[in-house]
Amino acid sequence: MKARAEGRTVAGEHDALADVLARVSGSRGGAVESGATLGGDLGLDSLARVELLSALEDRYQVDIDESAFTSATTVGDLEKLLGGSATDTELQPHTYPRWPQWWWVRTIRLAVLYGVMLPVAFFMCRCAVRGRGRLESTSGPVVFMSNHVVRTDAGLILSVLPGRFRRNVAIAMSGEMLAGWLRPPAGTGWIERLRLRAQYVLVLALFNVFPLPQRTGFRKSFAYAGELVERGSSVLVFPEGARTPDGAIHEFRAGAGILAAELGVPVVPVRIDGLYAVKLTGRKFVRPGAVTISFGEPLEFDVSDDVSETTSVIETAVRSL
Repeated sequence: MKARAEGRTVAGEHDALADVLARVSGSRGGAVESGATLGGDLGLDSLARVELLSALEDRYQVDIDESAFTSATTVGDLEKLLGGSATDTELQPHTYPRWPQWWWVRTIRLAVLYGVMLPVAFFMCRCAVRGRGRLESTSGPVVFMSNHVVRTDAGLILSVLPGRFRRNVAIAMSGEMLAGWLRPPAGTGWIERLRLRAQYVLVLALFNVFPLPQRTGFRKSFAYAGELVERGSSVLVFPEGARTPDGAIHEFRAGAGILAAELGVPVVPVRIDGLYAVKLTGRKFVRPGAVTISFGEPLEFDVSDDVSETTSVIETAVRSL
């Protein structure tokens, strides 16, 4: 009897997985072989696989390692992964603290922003701005999506934003990097451990960052971003997922489309130009206007929109600025 019950459970889970696969792939469903691959047999491209990962995390309430999700992954591999036995990768948990939104932390953040960061940005890199008037008709929270050039991109964008946005924007940052600062790897000396944790606290407090994982845990990150938007905060995201290695804008990750659709607020395309050339020179002080930051028309998306198409529209809008 126990064997039969287990058989029914396994079959039920296989059918549930088949239903999710059918919904993401747009097929009618039906029997799915355990040996079928996501790419070759089911025809899921990289964007569809991210959408599938998101749907599975929702359905099973688990965090799934994106590195285990390839076109060669089979349906059987997914069943093992969802059962907790497929990967040897130790996933670093991500933390979403609420204390950076406390009133006194926000007061300190604004004092440092206007007393230190903006004056430094003014003297070191006074950016030219194009399209800022496109933000005039938008008063509520928005999602700013920008190409990524150097570590100080967020600070430069903050320096040219209208005050109503600048004072209340949360910045998405690599979740893996933040987790490494908060929980340094075994063997890290106590002095370095203290330095990393102090860095973690300062970055969260002064820049209002939150984790946006590149491997796993997207759903929690998106949910946290939703909380921020509900409180009236705008969000700044770099959809490429990494700084450009050659100055060109690289493919946006599918998570950009999912985030844009789920937050339900306008998406403002942002493009940074001229900064990569400055980076190559190694100069610390840049002549005014050498770097340009452009804002596009706010874009509206719906949760029912196709994820890959939404991501493509945002990427095209950024490239065209």
